[in-house]
Amino acid sequence: MQPEQVPVTAAPPPTQVSSANPAALRRCIALLHTSKSLPRFKQIHAFAIRGGVPLGHPGLAKHLVFALVSLADAPISYAHTVFGQVPAPCVFTCNTMIRGYAESRYPRPALDVHRIMLAAAVPPDSHTYPFLLKACAKLLFLRDGERVHCRSVKDGHDLSVFVQNTLVHFYAACGLFESAHKLFDGMHPKNLVSWNSVINGFAINGRPNEALTLFREMVMDEDGGVEPDGFTMVSLLCACAEMGALALGRRAHVYLVKRGLDRNTHVANALIDLYAKCGSIEEAYKVFDEIGERSVVSWTSLIVGLAVNGFGEESLDLFGEMEKQRLMPTEITLVGVLYACSHCGLVDDGFRYFNRMAAEYGIVPKIEHYGCMVDLLGRAGLVEEAHNYITNMPLEPNAVIWRTLLGACAMHKRLAIGEAAWARLVELDPGHSGDYVLLSNLYAAVGRWGSVHKLRRSMLKGGVRKTPGHSLVELGNRVYEFVMGDRSHAESDQIYEMLEEIATRLRLEGYVPRTTNVLADIEEEEKETALNYHSERLAIAFALLNSAPGTPIRIVKNLRVCADCHLVTKLISKIYEREIVVRDRSRFHHFRGGSCSCKDYW
Repeated sequence: MQPEQVPVTAAPPPTQVSSANPAALRRCIALLHTSKSLPRFKQIHAFAIRGGVPLGHPGLAKHLVFALVSLADAPISYAHTVFGQVPAPCVFTCNTMIRGYAESRYPRPALDVHRIMLAAAVPPDSHTYPFLLKACAKLLFLRDGERVHCRSVKDGHDLSVFVQNTLVHFYAACGLFESAHKLFDGMHPKNLVSWNSVINGFAINGRPNEALTLFREMVMDEDGGVEPDGFTMVSLLCACAEMGALALGRRAHVYLVKRGLDRNTHVANALIDLYAKCGSIEEAYKVFDEIGERSVVSWTSLIVGLAVNGFGEESLDLFGEMEKQRLMPTEITLVGVLYACSHCGLVDDGFRYFNRMAAEYGIVPKIEHYGCMVDLLGRAGLVEEAHNYITNMPLEPNAVIWRTLLGACAMHKRLAIGEAAWARLVELDPGHSGDYVLLSNLYAAVGRWGSVHKLRRSMLKGGVRKTPGHSLVELGNRVYEFVMGDRSHAESDQIYEMLEEIATRLRLEGYVPRTTNVLADIEEEEKETALNYHSERLAIAFALLNSAPGTPIRIVKNLRVCADCHLVTKLISKIYEREIVVRDRSRFHHFRGGSCSCKDYW
C-alpha cells in the first residue's frame, strides 16, 4: 500500500466527543482561515486540543479538513486522520474529503467516503458528484462511475451543470466519447467547461476531426456566447498535431496571438508539440525561443520533437543546454534522449544516459526506458545482445518489449530469436495483428513463404484483422485520407494517371522496385502494382496535382513506411523538387533532393 493511500473507515461513536470550549473553538477557526502552512495548522490543532476542543469536534474538523485539503503540500493522511475522528461528519466535511482524495495521486478512497456517507444517511449534494466522478475518471473505473451517475439521477442532481460537465469528462476519459457527446448534446445551457470537456474528450481519444468540428461549432455558436480559453486551444492544438494539420494549427496560433493566449505556458508547450508533430522543427524552435519562462515541459517537448524528427544530435545538444540551466529532467525527458540515441545508432551514448538516470537524477528506469534500450540494440543489429538484455531486465518485460525485439529480428533476419519473441507475445498479448505482420515480414525476408501462408491462414481462422494502412495529407485547410488502392476520391482518375507518370519518371531514374516488401508469393508484376498503390503514394500524387510547385508536402501514416516507399519518396523529392515530410508510426522522414533525414537508418 502506498503511503498516501490510507483506508477510509467509519468514524467513532458519538460518545467520544464532549462539549468544546466555545472561545477556544472560535479562536482556532479564525486562525485556520488566516494560516497558510502545514506547521501552522499543526500548531492550531494542538492549541485546540489543549484549549478543550476535542480531536473529533465537528466544528473544528470541518475547517481543519478543508484547510488541509486546500494546502498543496499537506499529506492527505493527516486530513484522513482528522476526518476519522468525527462521529457524524456533515456533507461539507465529506465532500471536502472526497475532493482531497479525488485531487490526490491515490483517488480510490474517495469512493469509500461516499459509501460512508450513504451508510450514515448523509445526503450527497451537487458538490459531491463532480469530485466522485473526477476520482472515477482518474482511476478509469467505468462501472463505479456509472453507478455514481445512476445515483446522481436518483438524487436529482444530474441536471446540475457541474455534474453534467464532470460526466462528460468522465465518459471521455474512459474512452466512451460517443456517450460523452450524447450527454453534451443534451446540456442546456453549455458553458466553457462543457465545451472544453467534450473537445478534449475527442482529442485524447484519437478523434481529431470531431474535435475540430466541435471547435468550429463553439466559435460559431451565436446563442452560447462562449469564447475559447487556453485549455480549449491546447485541446485544439493536440487535435491538429494528431492529424498533422499544420495549416489549421497555424491558424489556431494566429488566433491565440490575437487573444493574448500565446503567453500561457501550457499553450506554448502545446504549440511546440504541434509544430514538432507536423515536422516543422524550425517553427517549434521559434516558439521555444519566444517563451519567457521555460518549464521542464518546454525543454522536454522540443527534445522529444527533435528526436522523433530524426535530429538526434541536436536533441542531445539541447538536453546538454537544459542540464546547464540546472533543470531536473523528467522520465519523459529521458525517454526522448534515449529515443534520440536509438534512432541515430548511438549505442554507447544511450547506455551512458541510461546509467545516469538513477545515479544523477534519482529516476528509477521504467518499462518505457528499457524498451528504448532494447530498440537501441535492435536497430543497431545487436539482436542477440537485445535478447540477453531483455532476459536480464529487473522488470518483467511486457508485450511492447518483445514486439520491439520481434521487429528488430524482422529487420535483421534473425529467425530463431524472432520465433522466441513471437512465443512470448502469444502468451502476453494474443491476437495482436501487428505481431502477425512482423512475423510475416520475418518469414518473407528469409524466403519461408509456406510459413507466411500458414500464418495468414491462422490469422483468418482466429479472426485477427490486419490494421489497414492509411495516410493523411492536408491541403486547403482540409485533411484528406487515403487507403491502399483507394478509388473513392473524386479525383481518383487523375490520381492514378499521376501515379503512372511518377512510375515512368522513376524508371528513368533507374528505380527498381523492392518487391521483397510485398508479403505474398505472387508474380513480380503484381507485386510492383501492389507497391505502387500504397496509401502514401496516393496521398503524394494527390498533393502533387493540387499544390503549387515547390510547396512542401506533409503526410501522416499510421503504419511504418516500407523500404520501397521510402526509396520512391526520396526519388520523388528529387524529380519533382519537393520537400516531402512523412510522419509514420515511429518517426519522421524529411525527404529533400533525393535523400532522407534518417540517413536510411530507421
